[in-house]
Amino acid sequence: MTAQEVRLCGLLLQEHFGDVVEKVGTHLIRSGVLTLRALAHETKLPLDLVKKSLCVLMQHGMCAFGAGRRGPAGPVEYHIICERILHMLRYPRYIYTAKSLYGDTGELIVEEILQRGQMTMSSTVKTVADRLTHNMPEGQSMDYSEVVSAFSRLVETHFLQRCPPMASAESSSSGADNTPLPAVTQPTEPEDHPELVNSDVNLRWLNCIYSGQGKRRRSSEDGEADPRAAKKAKTDSSERGDEGIYWQVNFQRFHLHFRDQAIISAVSCKLDQTSSEIVRTMLRMSEVTTPTHAAFTQALSANEIFRALPSSYNIARPILDQYLTLLVDDPMEFVGKTGDSGGGMYVVNLHRALANLARATLESVVQERFGSRSARIFRLLLRKRHLEQKQVEDFAMVPAKEAKDMLYTLLSENLVQLQLTVTTPVHASKHSLYVCAGNPQNARLLGNLIERRLYETKENKRLLEKSQRIEAILASLQATGAEAAQLTEVEEMITAPERQQLESLRHHINKLDSSENQVDETIFLLESYINSTQAPR
Repeated sequence: MTAQEVRLCGLLLQEHFGDVVEKVGTHLIRSGVLTLRALAHETKLPLDLVKKSLCVLMQHGMCAFGAGRRGPAGPVEYHIICERILHMLRYPRYIYTAKSLYGDTGELIVEEILQRGQMTMSSTVKTVADRLTHNMPEGQSMDYSEVVSAFSRLVETHFLQRCPPMASAESSSSGADNTPLPAVTQPTEPEDHPELVNSDVNLRWLNCIYSGQGKRRRSSEDGEADPRAAKKAKTDSSERGDEGIYWQVNFQRFHLHFRDQAIISAVSCKLDQTSSEIVRTMLRMSEVTTPTHAAFTQALSANEIFRALPSSYNIARPILDQYLTLLVDDPMEFVGKTGDSGGGMYVVNLHRALANLARATLESVVQERFGSRSARIFRLLLRKRHLEQKQVEDFAMVPAKEAKDMLYTLLSENLVQLQLTVTTPVHASKHSLYVCAGNPQNARLLGNLIERRLYETKENKRLLEKSQRIEAILASLQATGAEAAQLTEVEEMITAPERQQLESLRHHINKLDSSENQVDETIFLLESYINSTQAPR
């Protein structure tokens, strides 16, 4: 990993888990693979804290372990899965997607599992039902069966998956066991464990245990939990029947959904809403059955597409055929035709769509940063791949001096590169320019945004805490039916300059959050295209 990517991972670990986990994780990233005692010795942290930090990282799938260099009889070695750490950038998108697809219940389910890394179904259902009940009016409660239904739909559509089995403590600590420990080097994907995304979630605990309702939270005056309630909760959990069966968020499935939404939005902007709805239907029909890195979706007949279209669009069959012909003939080539049976067989060309989206993204970045003429040169290089400087000047119809300045600017930003080409038997050489869609310092940009947001929050910590206390007092007074004069008196505890400073701070933080999301969306599109080019087709 580059130094900027290590810095970004460290910032994410610090923001979500604190300084100790950040120190352990960052050191593991730099060192590669270490044993527990070596990690504690090199970080100069107590062994107990290192153990807890590793437990946190493994709970969230960000750390893996396996047999060391000495084999199964030697000490276990740990290493970091950096990709999982970077997924924390997209946690808000995962939660928002679950909310848009499955409502508040789906949102809370995904949020709870992301916060804890992995949970049993019984624990998730109880926690989410209690949270929803807490926000309902007095006398109303959330039925467990509704939460179970949302959980089941998330599993059926592969947004949640079973956690892979982990080696037991006995087998990992036994020196006589010759079975090597699992050395997980990549995040677990659905296709690696088909049984983990089995859509049949009507298990024995699904039909017989969730007949209750959520309960409102009660806090004791001394702030300590009632030991009898804790004992009862533990007993209830043991009776659920799903002990040891944990569920986690399937990040790959969410990424496929993000990819599909980007393609649908591009079709809507290029053509119209009806065309995008046809493409949405095709993607939805094949979203579970299409392999992750496939270049095309599964072929669908026009008859199948017609039957699957939402009834609200009321598209006649001849109109659908015209739209499909328009999509096939479009230069963007989002949709392709593979046969004539069933009224015609159609596929969504995923690789071509990602290529067009990546090209449009890069062109937009160049145009915004360097102007329209630089964007013209960049598009020319994208199309021709290799050109000499004189050819760029002629084809782009830009004066030689300006073309030279623009090319060197793009070269300094690593958007284009020079390549030496041999043209004569005596090895006289020329320089050829070609496009490089490599690392445009995205990790550094994201790291700078996160650092700035954390700095703004730290500098105004006192004011933010005061605002939160006053908001809590106001909420408590409103709940008890306080008079308007009391509410006004509490609100006036924040002075006019402080209120103005708060508004400015929130505006800046919102802009930084928005910038983080936009940069991550750009990175996601470019990474998706790169992955599609590397996948076998």
